[in-house]
Amino acid sequence: QVQLVESGGGSVQSGGSLRLSCATSGYTISSTNYIGWFRQAPGKEREGVAGINTHDGRTHYDDSVKGRFTISQDNAKNTVYLVMNNLKPEDTAMYYCAAGFGWWRTMPKPELFRYWGQGTQVTVSS
Repeated sequence: QVQLVESGGGSVQSGGSLRLSCATSGYTISSTNYIGWFRQAPGKEREGVAGINTHDGRTHYDDSVKGRFTISQDNAKNTVYLVMNNLKPEDTAMYYCAAGFGWWRTMPKPELFRYWGQGTQVTVSS
């Protein structure tokens, strides 16, 4: 069974940086091959931020974070990271990592992911 645990959230000022971690267990290529980062602010829809195909290393980014956020994986630690630079107040949200199986050209929708972590809060003050 796939389990995901997020960590690394916190409160920072505009322009600051954070590194989120998604520690995975029970992750196999036959069950899941893609890890995505999503965020949801109060009263707003959950949106995709970044994703990585852990099989071939291809990445996707939402336009709002492209050039600021970087997703990567450390297979030895079974962990996917999201490095967030130049954070803005509009980045404030609960951030979730999710695992699914598929081969997509662009960042997939939340409903395509089967497994989810508990979330980690990111707050950016102006």
